[in-house]
Amino acid sequence: MLTPRQGEAARELLSYVVALPLVSADAQLLAAVVAIRAVRAGIGNLTGTDLRSLRLEDPEAAVAELSAAGWQVPGSLIGGDPDKPSGIVVPDLAPGDAHALPLGKGARSRVSGWLMRTRMAKPVKKATPAARLAAVFLAAHSATDLRGRIPAGMPAACRDALPELLTKGFLGELSGDAYRLAPVVGHLAGIFRTPEELAVLAEQEEARRAAREAAAAAEPEEVTPERWAAWKGTVSPALLRHVEAVEQCALCRFSFGRVANAFMTSPSPVPAQRAVLDAYGTWRDAHPDCGREAAAFTVAFRAEHGHGPSYGQLCKGLGWKKLSRSLRGFVVGRILADGWLTDTSPVPWTLRPGKAAQSQGIALPGQAAAARTAR
Repeated sequence: MLTPRQGEAARELLSYVVALPLVSADAQLLAAVVAIRAVRAGIGNLTGTDLRSLRLEDPEAAVAELSAAGWQVPGSLIGGDPDKPSGIVVPDLAPGDAHALPLGKGARSRVSGWLMRTRMAKPVKKATPAARLAAVFLAAHSATDLRGRIPAGMPAACRDALPELLTKGFLGELSGDAYRLAPVVGHLAGIFRTPEELAVLAEQEEARRAAREAAAAAEPEEVTPERWAAWKGTVSPALLRHVEAVEQCALCRFSFGRVANAFMTSPSPVPAQRAVLDAYGTWRDAHPDCGREAAAFTVAFRAEHGHGPSYGQLCKGLGWKKLSRSLRGFVVGRILADGWLTDTSPVPWTLRPGKAAQSQGIALPGQAAAARTAR
């Protein structure tokens, strides 16, 4: 299927074609093919073989109609070398401010390919030009459920060809102006959206924009040495000792910004997507003793550093490489939930053995003493 924006581009192309002073379905189908090729530079290349592949009822008359509309069609297109491209000049598609179809390169390429696939789809490949042009119109104006309503601007000859599309299997349903594409051509749907749907999308985009602005407004102030010193003056002695242990750790050698921001700003939650849950299942099967390993690592880490490891330091130290941030957070979160680790959230660098680890004899000196006292 086309994307919604590419579907819009396809409909813009058809609106442009039906606004031209052309009478026959032959000329309109030919104009659509040439226009999408000319949309970037104002010149659409077409060979005699291309022209024959369109299976027009009267190619000469169709070319004459384009010429009468002001398009410059070389005489070599008919009767010349069938494999030599002829450049058809389309004046109102020349680059500039007056360009009638300002489509990007990507959209032009996708719409051009879609147009070819639609007019050559098996149900209509040998149909009349009017039926194939009608197929293009109906595909462009159908939604993801393959349903649509016949556009008001569709040429009369195309309307007359609708029973042919139903008979040949391009359409699955046709009732008045309502129709549904047959599933076999469902991949050609142009993702048409009604004004009501567009209004809902606009509201959703406005809500997202407002949320982004609110998030930007809520961003914390830059942590300066002055703010950092003032913040440390408000914390408890126990927290201050922990802060200074991290700040002065000769092994970690963290930058001022990393330490100050970690303590003074709350971490952003990372939602666990379905892919993360699936990846965790695979990872967990390969690391059955991850809880015990993590708890033991925090004991050794604290003995060296004087503070607990970060999530990243824990995973790196245990050789749990190539974990994304979201998966890393989920892994450590599960170990915390299982009781092998505990921390003083949201204070960073506080990971230490949890109750499950302590019951197995994996504990910090203070935890071990408390466990003996409790017994």
